Amino acid sequence: MHASLSPVEVAGLRAAFPYFAAIDEQAAAGAATALVPAYLDSAATSQRPLVVLDAERSFLERSNAAVHRGTSGAVGAATGAFEGARAAIAEFVGAAAPEQIVWAENATDALNLVTLGIGEANSGNGVAGSERFALGAGDEILITEAEHHANLIPWQRLATKTGATLKYIPVREDGTWTLDDARAALNAKTRFFAFAHVSNVTGFVAPVAELVELARGVGAVTVLDACQSVPHIPVNFAELGVDFAAFSGHKMLGPNGIGVLYGTPDMLNALPAARTGGSAITKVTMEGAEFMPPPLRFEAGTQPVSQVVGLGAAAQFLTDIGMDRVAAREYELVERLVAGIAELRGVRLLGPADTSQRVALTAVSVEGLHAHDLGQFLDEQGVLVRVGHHCAQPLHRALGMASSTRASVHVTSTEDEVDRFIAALRGAQQYFGTEVSA
Repeated sequence: MHASLSPVEVAGLRAAFPYFAAIDEQAAAGAATALVPAYLDSAATSQRPLVVLDAERSFLERSNAAVHRGTSGAVGAATGAFEGARAAIAEFVGAAAPEQIVWAENATDALNLVTLGIGEANSGNGVAGSERFALGAGDEILITEAEHHANLIPWQRLATKTGATLKYIPVREDGTWTLDDARAALNAKTRFFAFAHVSNVTGFVAPVAELVELARGVGAVTVLDACQSVPHIPVNFAELGVDFAAFSGHKMLGPNGIGVLYGTPDMLNALPAARTGGSAITKVTMEGAEFMPPPLRFEAGTQPVSQVVGLGAAAQFLTDIGMDRVAAREYELVERLVAGIAELRGVRLLGPADTSQRVALTAVSVEGLHAHDLGQFLDEQGVLVRVGHHCAQPLHRALGMASSTRASVHVTSTEDEVDRFIAALRGAQQYFGTEVSA
C-alpha cells in the first residue's frame, strides 16, 4: 500500500476546492455542526477544484473557437487545447494513443455509443471489420445483476433488436459475484460481456484482468463500466485488457456533460458510428457518406469543448496527487466507514465486509427505517448522502429491498465527515425508535 495523505495535505487539498474551502471557513467560524455540510455523495457527483473551474472558464473567456473547423490561429489554439485534453485522459487511463479516447456526453452516452454501434453493424451499416460484432438468435450477451441501469438497458435494447439472448450473473447474498460465477456463465455463445469495475451500490471491485482472460477464452468482447474506479484507484485499461470502457467527468472532479469511451484500435476501427453529421465524415454525396477514422468518426457535431478542457485539468489534478495516494487515503476512510457501521445493530452493510474488495463507498439498509426517512434525518444533521435505488433496481430487488442509503468518499473527505455519518445513523435509530437491542 502506498503512503496516504497527511491531515495537512488533506486540508490543503480541501482549500483548493471552493466548495470545501467555504465549508471549512464555516466550521472555523464556529457554525453549528448541522449547518456545516459533510459531503459524502461523490459517487453521484464530485466537487471541482479551482484549477478545473479556471481551466474551463479561461478557455471560454480567452480561447473559445470552433474546434477542427477552419484554419485560423484561434481555431488552431482551441483545437490544440481540445486534443491536448484527449492526450491527458489517454495517459491517465493507460491508453496507448489519444485516438483511443472518444468524447461522449457522459458514461451512459458512451455505453450507448457501443451498443448502438453494434446495432448499426447488424443493420447493414457496418464498416471494415464490423463482422466481429455480428449478433443474432443463438448468441448471448452477458452482464451481471449488479449493473447500473446504464450498463443494463442499452444491452436489453440491443438483444431485442438483434434477437440475441441477454443473460446475467446473479448476485450473492451480499450483492457481489465471483470469478467462478463468471466462469460458469461464459460459454461459446457469449459474444459480449459487460460489467462494472466497481459497483456503485456495494463498492465491490471486480477482478477485471481475470474476467477479460475468461472472456477472451470464449471469444467475447468485454465492455467495462469504469465510472466508480477511474476517480478512485489507478486504472490502466491497456493492462486490464478490456476492449471498451466508459467513465464520466463529473465523478472525477471534472465538469458535467462530458464522458469518455475508451476502445482498443481494432474495436474502434470496426465499430460503426451511431450518430452521424458534420466533422465525422471525409466525403458526402447525395447518395452516401464516408467516415473519418476514430475517434472523430464518433464525434459528429459541435463538441463540449470547454468541458473537455476542464476534464483534462481534472486528470492532471489527480495525477499531481498520485492515484496510488488517492487510493490509499480513500481506503483508510472506507475502513473507518465499514468499522463504524459494523458497530451499529440493525444496520445492514451491502457488499463485502472485507474492505480490500471495496472502493470509495458504503450503502446500508437500516432495519425498520425507510431510506428516504433516513436521508431526510441525515440531511437535517448536515450529512449529505444519496438515498434510493442508485439506478440499480435489479440489484436492490435481489437484496430484498427497494432502496438504500449510500455514503461515498473522495480524496477530500475527512475522518470527521465519516464519524458524523456513523453518529447520524445511530441518531436516526434513536429518533425513530428503531434501535435493535443486544
